[in-house]
Amino acid sequence: MGKFMSRQLLVWSLSLSLCLLVSPSAAQLKQNFYANTCRDVESIVRNAVKAKFQQTFVTVPATIRLFFHDCFVQGCDASVIVASSGGNTAEKDHPDNLSLAGDGFDTVIKAKAAVDAVPSCKNKVSCADILALATRDVIALSGGPSYAVELGRLDGLSSTSASVNGKLPQPSFNLNQLNSLFAANGLTQTDMIALSAAHTVGFSHCSRFANRIYNFSPGNKVDPTINKTYVGQLKSMCPKKVDPNIAIDMDPNTPRQFDNMYYKNLQQGLGLFTSDQTLFTDTRSRPTVDAWATSSSAFQKAFVTAITKLGRVGVKTGGNGNIRRDCSAFN
Repeated sequence: MGKFMSRQLLVWSLSLSLCLLVSPSAAQLKQNFYANTCRDVESIVRNAVKAKFQQTFVTVPATIRLFFHDCFVQGCDASVIVASSGGNTAEKDHPDNLSLAGDGFDTVIKAKAAVDAVPSCKNKVSCADILALATRDVIALSGGPSYAVELGRLDGLSSTSASVNGKLPQPSFNLNQLNSLFAANGLTQTDMIALSAAHTVGFSHCSRFANRIYNFSPGNKVDPTINKTYVGQLKSMCPKKVDPNIAIDMDPNTPRQFDNMYYKNLQQGLGLFTSDQTLFTDTRSRPTVDAWATSSSAFQKAFVTAITKLGRVGVKTGGNGNIRRDCSAFN
């Protein structure tokens, strides 16, 4: 009897643990969530995003980063889009978010306007869901995988600069720091390595990596893990007294293509940030980098899994959120 009860308790404990891993709010997400309220939402958003993409490629990295920065702070609730007002300094004005390009915000705002221009859709689709869809669309437009997006998020009811503190990965992070931050959002090391490939598109300001080429350590001015030729190229683009507005491509080979070149670059010492190159220099993550450098399909499959999981983080439902009429302001 005692052994039977012990087994039953073990089964019950494992079942409870598995249940706790899936939040009730994330469970409400589903594909075709708007089938009965705004049937054509995906094509409406896709067309708006495509129009923005045709104006500037910056739309791609700007929208992806906006989604990542949103989900990591208070969950995927579009709180990063809210503008500061009154005495409140919003998320977007935190120092870690000041580098977010305006084209990402503009993409969501224009897509929201396109959705609301359809009478049956007006005020029916959240800014958070539009951001999730727009992220999928820019990835596909730049050569990455297309995937089904789970929908049903509400927009958050708060946005404060203080909420950003310690929530976003930094360029100087090592593998342990990256794993810890991603694990706090229910993401594994494999998910983290996959999502890091977002750095295959976009740009960075010199100040974010200057320490690696000028002042790495007292005995070594240059980070020894950087390709020596690449160091010379970076120094020519980013002299010590550089205009802070100068930005360079994070992927020196295919900066306008969402592909697995990111991992091939890491193999050659061409990771721009410490947080990039550590994925190859650390033997715990190197096998994954090597595998995805070889197989684009394996990378894409892992990326779709990871970004789907990211989209479930901190989802707002019920009284915890609403659908904003203006993505940049609370109702």
